[in-house]
Amino acid sequence: MNPDINGLWPALLIPVKNNSDVDTDRAIAHAKRMLAAGCDGVTLFGTTGEGPAFSVAERKALLQAMLDAGIKPGQIVVTISAAALPDAIELGRHASALGCHRQMFMPPFYFRQPPDAGIVESVSQVVRGIDDSRLKLLLYHIPFLSSVVFTHESIQTLVQRHPGQVIGVKDSSGDLDHALALARAFPALCILVGAEPHVAPTMRVGGSGSINGLANIAPKLMRRVVDNPAQVSKSDEALMLALLALLNQNPGLPFVAIYKTMLAEQTGDDAWLNVRAPLTHLPSADMQAVRASYRAIGAALENV
Repeated sequence: MNPDINGLWPALLIPVKNNSDVDTDRAIAHAKRMLAAGCDGVTLFGTTGEGPAFSVAERKALLQAMLDAGIKPGQIVVTISAAALPDAIELGRHASALGCHRQMFMPPFYFRQPPDAGIVESVSQVVRGIDDSRLKLLLYHIPFLSSVVFTHESIQTLVQRHPGQVIGVKDSSGDLDHALALARAFPALCILVGAEPHVAPTMRVGGSGSINGLANIAPKLMRRVVDNPAQVSKSDEALMLALLALLNQNPGLPFVAIYKTMLAEQTGDDAWLNVRAPLTHLPSADMQAVRASYRAIGAALENV
């Protein structure tokens, strides 16, 4: 297994206050809970963490606060995706200067289906702009959201162009066949999967682990899956699917708000219900349905 990054790195939910400011204290406490539960580290400002909704200054400030609170640089993957390449470079340079060399990048997402050459060049500009030989960059593949597709050809080009710096792919395609193909095609790279049911199958053919949202709710469950992908228990598989089913009770609802509702119910802290616009709270009826469904899973939740 590639040592650059493997294991379990929750796509950290980022709490916000009623006025939509980053809730730094809660974010630090949540990250420390994840680490205490056995996660290898946390991933800041990905999609689950509402990353594109936060400014460069906000993202830099939270990273600094987490390090000041004692979280180690090696325990953080910093997502540097931004609408402008100079912003991504600034975020990457800042993280690198603080010792956070594990980073994740999705090219700007406002042009529909950019060509491979443009995708490759955007990554190369970021790598050259960060200008740190210690950089360990994951390519963030989430085409349903970004319309940016990292093909096998573009991945190979980037690995050859930036050896030791482009080190893998975070696959959030939600397509098991795609994840399996990546792990088989690039055995020397770190392939981390976002779709929780696909983590074990992908690890069995060489995948490195997972950056996922459910670990915010059930870190111990996902730790067991990552630690023993060849023998995931039936009870753990059933619990994982039951929790994920809450995301689809009403398919039109934003998954981030659902996860935050689950965490509010789990912790008894309704401050977790806050989201950054353009997301909103769940409608009252849906919120109560998610809470009730979460409670109904029952005693199994004690071991998540």
